[in-house]
Amino acid sequence: MSSSNEPHEPGAEPSVEPSAERAAGPAAERGTERAERGTDDAILDAAAELIVQLGVGRAQLAEIARRAGVSRPTVYRRWPDVRAVIGALLTREIAATRDAVRLTGTDRAAFVDGVVEVAVRLRDHPVLGALLRSGDSDTLFEYVVDRLGASQRGLLEALRSGIEQGQRHGSIRAGEPLELAAMVLLIAQSTVQSHRMVAPVLSEEAWRRELARALDGYLAP
Repeated sequence: MSSSNEPHEPGAEPSVEPSAERAAGPAAERGTERAERGTDDAILDAAAELIVQLGVGRAQLAEIARRAGVSRPTVYRRWPDVRAVIGALLTREIAATRDAVRLTGTDRAAFVDGVVEVAVRLRDHPVLGALLRSGDSDTLFEYVVDRLGASQRGLLEALRSGIEQGQRHGSIRAGEPLELAAMVLLIAQSTVQSHRMVAPVLSEEAWRRELARALDGYLAP
């Protein structure tokens, strides 16, 4: 019987442990997933650049593919049309904005401050701003107003969690957290959408202050 320390014969292939073979499969899959995410982000980055530079109306799938450095079939395998690309882009950007601000806190004041900060960042976001300025009401209503999409659901969950913490603290009134979260979303979303309309009579400082007051009054015990 040969020892496990015995050297391999010249030209012989070293044996591979079954566990190493098993590990190679998931590792390869993870590499493929990372590559897929990289392609997705490249396409969405190209769409964002096009929307900001030329407007929503000029965002054509062929141009998105060209700027992303991929073929049109590559885009079509992920999204059926430009509107679906825009929807995915909005979902990504809103989620990133939400995750950048802590919406959970120990009390109502911290929660309200977080909601106002998210509202300001979304209001000033270059892609969302371009969409609001574009006059493309169909796209705006489809992805921001008319349906409860992935981005809104993510915001609702974050708001619900923050409201539950405030309720445990005693500074947010009793009520079904998801219902309160839905109304907070409506208040903040409508304020963001109407910002340009009231800008001549509502300064930046007043806009923030009055949004915070509206939210604080709604949530107070």
